Amino acid sequence: MRYRTLGSSDLQVSEISLGSWLTYSGGIEADTTRACTEAAFDAGVNFFDTANVYGQGAAETAWGEILSAHPRDSYVLATKVYFPMSDDPADQGLSPAQIAQQIDASLTRLKTDYVDLYQAHRFDPTVPIEDTIEAFQKVVEQGKARYIGFSEWTPEQIRAAIDIAGPGLFVSSQPQYSMLWQAPEAEVFGLCATHGISQIVWSPLAQGVLTGKYKPGRPVPEGSRFASADMAVSQDLVYSDAALEAVQRLVPVAEQAGMSMPTLALAWVLRRSEVASAITGASRPEQVHANAAASGVELSDDVLAAVDRALGDVPVTEPTLAPGAQTGVKHR
Repeated sequence: MRYRTLGSSDLQVSEISLGSWLTYSGGIEADTTRACTEAAFDAGVNFFDTANVYGQGAAETAWGEILSAHPRDSYVLATKVYFPMSDDPADQGLSPAQIAQQIDASLTRLKTDYVDLYQAHRFDPTVPIEDTIEAFQKVVEQGKARYIGFSEWTPEQIRAAIDIAGPGLFVSSQPQYSMLWQAPEAEVFGLCATHGISQIVWSPLAQGVLTGKYKPGRPVPEGSRFASADMAVSQDLVYSDAALEAVQRLVPVAEQAGMSMPTLALAWVLRRSEVASAITGASRPEQVHANAAASGVELSDDVLAAVDRALGDVPVTEPTLAPGAQTGVKHR
């Protein structure tokens, strides 16, 4: 496993990280969650990404039990705040009160005194950005988080935050990014790099589409991720017939390069120096090891050119927002 520096921080994170969005939030059994987490440590993964909303606290609770058995300095822990945590309309967003409440709740579930990275899961245009930044700064000052990051912020929102916070507070950006979703390359990557902010990318396998298991012209397999209502928005992005056909053209590219489709997809994401880590999910320990094997794989110019040809005219760069993302910035 190789490691990269996360933005302007002193954190060294594994190129492949383990996430808990669709798995450890209640999707798999506790024993399997533990087995996958331990497999991550065995594979050299030191970066674990979760969120308070995953299973309404279930994912954090699961990792709190498992990770607390490991020395705290042996892993980098990240969680997030923004999405609703109850039926109360006020129990969401990035207000100072909500950030203060949710960081304490997350730390309790995670059984730790601090997280290494606390992230705004989306941007909150209903709260003055100055208030949100001051709240995050307070979390750092109190020692409850070492660094701050954000997920799916627009360039306008990123610029506004940096102008107010200055350098050093924000060290990471977490956008959706894969062969089938390259929009962040257009502006977010460069803007963040200029200000010492790394990318931690989610869905590098396009919710499993880039494994090649989904076939064009066939219905979504029952029980698969794309059969879930939560994936309805993403279906339009990476589950179109054009995308599935492109993936089938990628299969021989991977075979000729002597690697699996997941390895090709993850190595492709990691070819960018702006990317510090690719978040992967796993429901079996062997998936963890298979994903980890992509770390350090260098793609030749010939393979990269073959990937571009295989993708063809698939619309991979349209600036469609991820679920929950909003535009606009509110000031005091």
